[in-house]
Amino acid sequence: MTEAVQTVIRHFINIPIMIASWFTFFFPLDFGFLGSSGLAVIVYAASNFTIKKIQQKSIMKKYDLTASEYFHIRNQIKEANAKVRTLNSHYLKVRSISSFKQLFELNRLAKRIIALVKANPKKFYQAENFFYAHLDSAVELTSKYTFLVSQPSKNREMKLALEDTRETLESINTVMEDDLKNVLASDMEHLRMELDFAKLSVSKKAKPLYLKGETKDERKYLE
Repeated sequence: MTEAVQTVIRHFINIPIMIASWFTFFFPLDFGFLGSSGLAVIVYAASNFTIKKIQQKSIMKKYDLTASEYFHIRNQIKEANAKVRTLNSHYLKVRSISSFKQLFELNRLAKRIIALVKANPKKFYQAENFFYAHLDSAVELTSKYTFLVSQPSKNREMKLALEDTRETLESINTVMEDDLKNVLASDMEHLRMELDFAKLSVSKKAKPLYLKGETKDERKYLE
């Protein structure tokens, strides 16, 4: 369940609670319009906070995470999203189609990895290098490249630096592809196990068991 869905669920539950509490404060308890409205907002905030904590504990239990692990991963996702926004800000600064495609691919890979970890926080441990190093390198190198390419005049040394940066970004792209494969590794292993089990089930169904001493011809006769 995504964070957006959880938020919708909380609002779906909390809005009726807030409305019911307003009527309770206004009519039976006679707190007046402003007093009832203020108390209803407090009830909404308290209910929202409580349900959010329940949702978070449910996720921690599902993925066997401690509170410190869960909130650390959430913080890393938040920081990674900020870094991706920085990458996005460089789209209008690149000067070639190849550089644009390279930046687009970096963004695509980064967003995909973040989305997978957000959906399953346990996958963070399969992508630690991405969060701690590779995404930072992509942002820093892209910033350096767009700065150099925007300079009006470029000497030989600057052109060499640009070429080196492009090649390094290509290497970072490859590394991030490996990060994505690492994140998907457990899903692929699970899929292989499911396929093996399905093939085994089909094989057993296709090959009937014979009684001791029974021949294939005898089975056909009985059928």
